[in-house]
Amino acid sequence: MNKIIVLMSTVLLVGLIVWWFFGKRKVEAVTATKQGDKQIVEIVVDGGYKPGVIELERGMPTEIVFIRKDASACFEEVVLPDFGVRTHLPLNKPYTVTIDPKEAGEYKYACGMNMFFGKVVVK
Repeated sequence: MNKIIVLMSTVLLVGLIVWWFFGKRKVEAVTATKQGDKQIVEIVVDGGYKPGVIELERGMPTEIVFIRKDASACFEEVVLPDFGVRTHLPLNKPYTVTIDPKEAGEYKYACGMNMFFGKVVVK
C-alpha cells in the first residue's frame, strides 16, 4: 500500500513540475495609447517585461517607455532586433525607445542575455 501511495505522489509531483515549467501561461496584451501623431506604451522591467505583449498600430511612430526596476545585469539592455534597437536601460528611470512599425506582424524583443522575452504585435 505504501508503494502505491509513493508512486501516486511521485506521478502527481512530476506532473505539477511539468505543468509549472512547460505549461502555457496566458499573457495579456496591452494596446498603445495614441497621442497626436504617435503612440506610446510603457513597459516595466521587473523580473520580466510587464506587459509581456504590446499591440501597436502599423505605420504610426511609437514610443516604448521602459522603466527598469530590476537591478540584475540581464535587464541592463533591451534588444529589438527587427527594429535595429540594442540599448542600455538605466535603473529606476524611464527610458524611451522610438520605433516605426511599418509592417504588420509579431516581433520579439529580449533582454541583453536573451533570457527574458516580450512581443510586439503590429496590426
